[in-house]
Amino acid sequence: MNTSQEIFTLGSDFIIAVILVAIISLIIITIVCYIIDITQTKHAIRRNYPVIGRFRYFFEHLGEFFRQYFFAMDREELPFNRAQRSWVYRTAKNVDSTIAFGSTRNLSTPGTVLFVNCPFPTLEEDAVSPQPITIGPYSHHPYTTERFFHISAMSYGAISKPAVQALSRGAKTAGCWLNTGEGGLSPYHLEGGCDLVFQIGTAKYGVRDEHGQLSDEKLQEIAAHQQVKMFEIKMSQGAKPGKGGILPGVKVTSEIAAIRGIPEGQSSISPNGHPDIKTVADLLDMIHRIRTVTGKPVGFKAVIGAYGWLDDLFALINQRGIESAPDFITIDSADGGTGAAPMSLMDYMGLLLRESLPLVVDKLVEYGLRDRVKVIASGKLINAADVAWALSLGADFVNSARGFMFALGCIQALQCNKNTCPTGITTHNPRLQKGLVVMDKTTRVANYAKNMEHYVGVIAHSCGVKEPRQLKRYHARVVTDNGLSIPLDQLHPNIIATDKVPSHHSTAATTSDLPS
Repeated sequence: MNTSQEIFTLGSDFIIAVILVAIISLIIITIVCYIIDITQTKHAIRRNYPVIGRFRYFFEHLGEFFRQYFFAMDREELPFNRAQRSWVYRTAKNVDSTIAFGSTRNLSTPGTVLFVNCPFPTLEEDAVSPQPITIGPYSHHPYTTERFFHISAMSYGAISKPAVQALSRGAKTAGCWLNTGEGGLSPYHLEGGCDLVFQIGTAKYGVRDEHGQLSDEKLQEIAAHQQVKMFEIKMSQGAKPGKGGILPGVKVTSEIAAIRGIPEGQSSISPNGHPDIKTVADLLDMIHRIRTVTGKPVGFKAVIGAYGWLDDLFALINQRGIESAPDFITIDSADGGTGAAPMSLMDYMGLLLRESLPLVVDKLVEYGLRDRVKVIASGKLINAADVAWALSLGADFVNSARGFMFALGCIQALQCNKNTCPTGITTHNPRLQKGLVVMDKTTRVANYAKNMEHYVGVIAHSCGVKEPRQLKRYHARVVTDNGLSIPLDQLHPNIIATDKVPSHHSTAATTSDLPS
């Protein structure tokens, strides 16, 4: 037997041995699994169908990924479909976002928003930059910005160090603000040099004393940073109104524990409300206290559900004086996102922005406070049409969190609460964080913010106005149950008196305009 034959024989013997070992191992594993399954009492399927029943759980897990990549149509997925995500990816990469052959969006579905193009659109040479808006005229350090699209609250802890770094640097390049979220102020928020909104959650992370109470001294320390432009009191959050923040213990590193002022390695669960804010009077007192201590604008964030308290709040403001008002109100939608929340709250609690935004704007108008209190819309607004719609309903600014997560590379893997995020955004696993290259994602964050304002401008100019904040309710219509549309100013008629409808945007109702 020559050498080549010997090698062939040895190779064949080795392969046969490997196959035999694999078969024997498979038989042993099957027997063990069979014994385990038939004797366990927790899972009926596995007890009645040992071994085979295990495939049910495996296929159920795989189903999430097969639906996303193979079976779901471009407009079908939730919380965000492929078309929505693709638009963000393209604008973040600064590549062509045009499409061909017609829209894949169903334009006759009830609730669909359509903008009303003007026969005399704004020409490029007539367009103007968004006008600057000043927030907090009664504070010692008012904040002025012309940008209308900003980065919503995402805490360091809920998202990773490189994610915060990329957001901070990208926000600086784009000129927008970054909300710190309720997890406190980290060095990574500051290092990019962007404007910051410091959020105060129910646990007072970052500004709490040793007893967990709000500390004036800590407030002053935060306010001493020139980058911190405003303070936001988080009353509630879209995905979990009535529930505090949830940060699993595996994410509470020594650094995050130090920033928040909590024990390392223990799950960080905020109270479901502020222990020191139980009435509208308490809320105004807290706003006054923080504004006095910091010298900076102060507002609050809330999901609107019950809304009678708004009448009490606005009436009390007029009683105390207009300077007592919050400098801004951030309205979060019931379909807002989070890394972890009970399904009972995420699916069923709170009002959508389509109801709550015009409601709050109109209440401010009713009480003569619209010019005093700025309105920020938040919750699932990631495409240009979403932002233009919010501005037309009366928002001064729009915040987005998940839009910027997509700009960072989020693939909607739905693992934000497991510390296994495959893109490195919501994990503290160093191996997974390596995938998020800060310099590259910084550019994408800035591109997304800049292109968003550009494309909202494209919609505004088609509607015949010179800049996006001039959009009004009569510039958009909403499809009703009979498949026909009505203008937003007819659906929400309490518009500001000065919002006169130009002749070329007449919204006179006809019989066919009305819902069936």
